[in-house]
Amino acid sequence: MRVLVAPDAFTGTLTATQAAVAIRRGWARSAPADELDLAPLSDGGPGFVEVMYASLGGQLVSETVTGPLREPVQATWLLGPDGTAYVEAASACGLHLIPDARRDPAVTTSAGVGDLIAAAVARGARRVIVGVGGTGTTDAGAGLLAALGATADHPEVLTGGGGGLRSVTAVDLAPARAAMAGVELVVASDVDVPLLGLRGASNGFARQKGADDASVMLLEGSLEAFAAAVGRQPADDAPGGRDPAVALGAGAGGGLGYALLALGGRRVPGIATVTEAVGLTGRAAAADLVLTGEGTFDWQSLRGKVVAGVAAAALPSARPVVVLAGRVAVGRREWVAIGVSAAYAVSDIAPTEAVPPPPGAAAPRSGDAAPRSDDAGPGFDDVVAGSGEAVPGPPEGDPAELLAALAARVAKSWSR
Repeated sequence: MRVLVAPDAFTGTLTATQAAVAIRRGWARSAPADELDLAPLSDGGPGFVEVMYASLGGQLVSETVTGPLREPVQATWLLGPDGTAYVEAASACGLHLIPDARRDPAVTTSAGVGDLIAAAVARGARRVIVGVGGTGTTDAGAGLLAALGATADHPEVLTGGGGGLRSVTAVDLAPARAAMAGVELVVASDVDVPLLGLRGASNGFARQKGADDASVMLLEGSLEAFAAAVGRQPADDAPGGRDPAVALGAGAGGGLGYALLALGGRRVPGIATVTEAVGLTGRAAAADLVLTGEGTFDWQSLRGKVVAGVAAAALPSARPVVVLAGRVAVGRREWVAIGVSAAYAVSDIAPTEAVPPPPGAAAPRSGDAAPRSDDAGPGFDDVVAGSGEAVPGPPEGDPAELLAALAARVAKSWSR
């Protein structure tokens, strides 16, 4: 049996590559004769550059850039064989770069993403694709714009985080647009939300980055004020004559999508960019079964994320798609609607299954795994945190081994 393994990263625990390797290891315990094809994926978030490099080759370039807390960080971008640059916003301002105690999107900056874009253009890139997922910022890309040359009546505020943007009343994008003249900017986004509103950058995502309710309200007002200031550009200076604040994907990456669209960029689904590069549709057709996964399989997974992209790639060949996740937070009706056949959660595994067997010992067998129902178990982070309270499992549970144990159980049901 041929199995395509195409997971996303399990945020905060495993990269997409680590997840794919763990699934392969676990699957082999129950179905050693199966042939597994590994295709780790990204929707524009963490792992975007790694996945594109594995698929396309090219040159990885390391830069020292401004981190989300305005401290230097090392970030890597890819110069592809055709001269296209691939930039991963999370490498410069990702949530993983911010200690838990300092997570506050009102003060974090996206300036480092602008540093990476500027470096790519300086190396001759005339097309820059920016994956904007996984950021720890909600500054509407103000820091990015400042790094590329944009100015404002209070210029220091542009790199101070989203909370202070309400004091800006005038923004000049002309220097940044001049710096990007002749450069095609592409926003590879994992979500299609606007900048403002209930589904926007602050209301929809800032809480995940450390904001409380009061901070969310502050950020919404600040982003609205900033967008109004940017909107006061001369009418003939607006890209396409449209308001980027209401465009699809403007709210992605804490508003990075908005900033790039304001510079004349265009938006594409991040997962589509990656699946095309890795030839996922053809690889799915060559398989008998497709496995995918992520840390939390929830409503966001149904729109523009890796799971939805994998299901779409498997649809032409009618291959079954099975999700392995840390947490399943959607029901069967929702996942069937996008082409998923079954979904399983790490929290379903028995404690003994999460412990690697000693050398020479047979892998434990405790019966076939059952797909998750509409009730959602605890998150993947709860599993690996080791509290022993949220889910059954050993306190020292290793995330890769937990995922491998789940894969071993699922193989008993699906391998033939």
